[in-house]
Amino acid sequence: MSPSETAETGHEKDAHLNDPAAQRLPQTHDLNRSRPLEGRHYHLLRDEELKALRPYLKLIVERLDDVIAHWYQLYALHFGDQRTLSEPEFRDVCHTALSRNAQRLLEGDMDRYAIDTIRTGEALCERRVPFAEIVAALHLYEESAHRAFPEDPPLEIYTAFDKLSHIGMILLADAYFRSASASAGARIQALEREAALLAPEERRTFRGLVGASPAMRRLYDRIECAGQTRGTVLIVGESGTGKELVARAIGECKADSNVPFVALNCAAIPKELIESELFGYKRGAFSGGNAEYLGLFRAAEGGTLLLDEVTEVAPETQSKLLRAVQERTVRPVGSTQEVPVNVRLIASTSRDPEEAVRSGILRQDLYYRLQACVLSVPPLRERTEDIPALIEHFIAFFNEKLQPKVAVAGIERDALEAMQRYPWPGNVRELSNAIEGAFTFSCSPVFGLDDLPAAVAGCRASSRWAGRALRSASDLPIGSFAEAEREVIARALESTEGNKVAAANLLRISRKKLYAKIGKYGL
Repeated sequence: MSPSETAETGHEKDAHLNDPAAQRLPQTHDLNRSRPLEGRHYHLLRDEELKALRPYLKLIVERLDDVIAHWYQLYALHFGDQRTLSEPEFRDVCHTALSRNAQRLLEGDMDRYAIDTIRTGEALCERRVPFAEIVAALHLYEESAHRAFPEDPPLEIYTAFDKLSHIGMILLADAYFRSASASAGARIQALEREAALLAPEERRTFRGLVGASPAMRRLYDRIECAGQTRGTVLIVGESGTGKELVARAIGECKADSNVPFVALNCAAIPKELIESELFGYKRGAFSGGNAEYLGLFRAAEGGTLLLDEVTEVAPETQSKLLRAVQERTVRPVGSTQEVPVNVRLIASTSRDPEEAVRSGILRQDLYYRLQACVLSVPPLRERTEDIPALIEHFIAFFNEKLQPKVAVAGIERDALEAMQRYPWPGNVRELSNAIEGAFTFSCSPVFGLDDLPAAVAGCRASSRWAGRALRSASDLPIGSFAEAEREVIARALESTEGNKVAAANLLRISRKKLYAKIGKYGL
């Protein structure tokens, strides 16, 4: 190598070292000092395997637009209305990342590949894409990438692709969670500074919660008290009131920003799978269990585990949950030994817990354990004075997230009055959806009645909802169950402007069941 070439290589190495992303490369052991490149491969991908992949990487680059288009179709089909990225956002992130990463791999420059992947992980975290969504999307990418090949590649190529996917996942996960921890730390410090400047009776916001009503200020005080201990907490409130925000606020009151906060919606997991999800399982514990899984208790080690809708857990699993809370140990499925855990448990439910105990849905002994510290989150209809502050909060939030061509400055008086009179059966979540829908369909800097969902815009003093609120139950005509069910579903669809995912969540039924009811009643 000539002196000039040596100098040029040295400059490239210095550039790598000065790149902030390069400084965040996961460290390797001294074991591979003589072969640093192999160390960057995490002992997964050999040089000859990377060389064998190059013809297939070239095919992906040549057909990149088709690969991205098919990948987005799978992504949209898999996540539906709950996906985080729009099609332009998806193409912007994934097209850039794929083309750049493929070029680095074709050059054999694994260090630059790692740096670019780290940047992608940080970008996805900034866009608030859930990590579970990233993992699923990467699996969908593999299916799309194979479409670029004219014929099935040999088994060793599939194996090399799997190894490359694992390397990418290691880098993405490391970057994503480092970035999330840094953001959480900055957010907590800012919120703590804000809280320190205000007297408790003057607070309008508190650690992500919004409201200055007496009920919310009492809730803030109880959150602060609960946050100073490590005891179990039960949060009770209707769907959409913000129970997870309350749980996060409790965890942030005293916690280091680096400790984990893990949340699980128990209603979203089949009852036969929730035990392994909570406590983990040993390899070979059941058919398909080809690797050991830690479980959410151990994933939340040192931090907080939130079990949302805890009353949906099967009674036999509730007894094991009670033991885990009391003994601070868990027994993975298929194991004969218990593993110690240090986790603060927060449970939440949208049911009346005492009624759940009487009906046998919630075990009495578990409830007695949880009721030592109960926080009640008020429904939005009981704190309507907070609606203007919530509207202001969500307008600022969606201005930043959606970046509309015309920034929204506020809301007209008659629209505000209609929102204050509406009963909000879906609580703060429904209000957020109403504001987001207004952003979608309005081009005005000020929202009016026409920009709101029909159910909200029509809620005036003379409307059917206000009229019903003033009538006693004895005055209401008694119809059939089917008529009542049809009306409830129609109201849910109306309040969410036809968003079936939001309507299903509001009704607390599956999307499949909602579609069946829509067909049954011709809605």
